[in-house]
Amino acid sequence: MAGAAAAPRPAEARADAGAALGADADLAMVTSPIVGTFYRAPEPGAPPFVEKGARVKKGQVLCIIEAMKLMNEIECDHEGEVVAVYIENGQPVQYGERLFAIKVS
Repeated sequence: MAGAAAAPRPAEARADAGAALGADADLAMVTSPIVGTFYRAPEPGAPPFVEKGARVKKGQVLCIIEAMKLMNEIECDHEGEVVAVYIENGQPVQYGERLFAIKVS
């Protein structure tokens, strides 16, 4: 199978999604401060904290990262609009991995 192209790994796919946004100086990246499991909602079946296109305020909860059975709320450091969500619900995240892009206003 020398001619078969390998499918991109999830991390590469997320990096490609970030590159597609361009080098907009008004974008702030929200990154994971810890290693854990990413959750978009406070509990199963609940609506996500934020969606793409939502207006967010400084201090607003964007997601939860579970680490060692502790639920850590990740808050927004900027006011603006969510332009990208890089991680799927329930996926593992690494320290420093991009979670959201916020267009600062």
